[in-house]
Amino acid sequence: MIIVTGSAGFIASCLVSKLNKEGFKDIILSDDFSNSEKNRNFHGKEFKAKIDRRELSKWIKENSSAIDFVFHLGARTDTTEFNKAIFDDLNLNYSKEIWNLCIQFNIPLVYASSAATYGLGEFGYDDDHGLSEKLKPLNPYGDSKNDFDIWALKQKDAPPFWAGLKFFNVYGPNEYHKGRMASVIFHAFNQIQEKGKVKLFRSHNPDFKDGEQLRDFVYVKDVASVCCFLMNNKPASGIYNLGSGKARTFLDLVNNTFSALNKEANIEFVDTPEDIRDKYQYFTEANMNKLVHAGYNIPFHSLEQGVKDYVQNYLVGKNYY
Repeated sequence: MIIVTGSAGFIASCLVSKLNKEGFKDIILSDDFSNSEKNRNFHGKEFKAKIDRRELSKWIKENSSAIDFVFHLGARTDTTEFNKAIFDDLNLNYSKEIWNLCIQFNIPLVYASSAATYGLGEFGYDDDHGLSEKLKPLNPYGDSKNDFDIWALKQKDAPPFWAGLKFFNVYGPNEYHKGRMASVIFHAFNQIQEKGKVKLFRSHNPDFKDGEQLRDFVYVKDVASVCCFLMNNKPASGIYNLGSGKARTFLDLVNNTFSALNKEANIEFVDTPEDIRDKYQYFTEANMNKLVHAGYNIPFHSLEQGVKDYVQNYLVGKNYY
């Protein structure tokens, strides 16, 4: 059996779909399942059971001999939440509990870290274990992910295989429930449908023109593919970046969204709010060499391919993956 935590959420529900396509049906979904809109993400998927996240530890202890792998993707991901206690509970302590259960019962583990650990990128974007304690995340969410990475790296005992994945700017189907935390493509699509134009933040950095701020956008189908690769191949344990490896501008992103809708681009620039201006990232790009050297050789979707697929096959019609 394969356990997927956060399975009503964005990335995890797409992973369940990918696992189904790979022939895996003996899947345990774990989440709080209280959000009816999120629960639509796993409708139509094949799985064995749903286990409330608060019951998961007990369930693992009672069924450990049948568990082959754990994908721990459930987390509080709101970067605007500043209650540290929430992150300590959901992102740090709960993850430690899952980790220790995987050690106890000899179960391989992949967990969700985040590129938010890199902060403003003062130390670059290399998934070098030696950098973890130097990193300066910009918010409690990033702190919680980095705190767990640091804790995991210090443990003398570990699951038989483990990988922490530093997700960069993931976009794609099944993020309808995410509200303001959804991808820029999702918001751009809705703005185009409602107003015929898209608003982007103006650059307040003289080194970047308006709209030419750069991000590493990675399609969620590629994220799911990497997860399956790690489960099937179990390369060296450790922390891995998971981005496309190629930074692209917000102008590229939005122009491709207009193009996927066969519409002329109409972009309006607005000032970045002053309260986030000093923490605004102008460049992120994952160094993907470690994953490549681990044997992952499947090409990632280009931004053009990913946006077209997402917009035309999912956002138009509000379809799920």
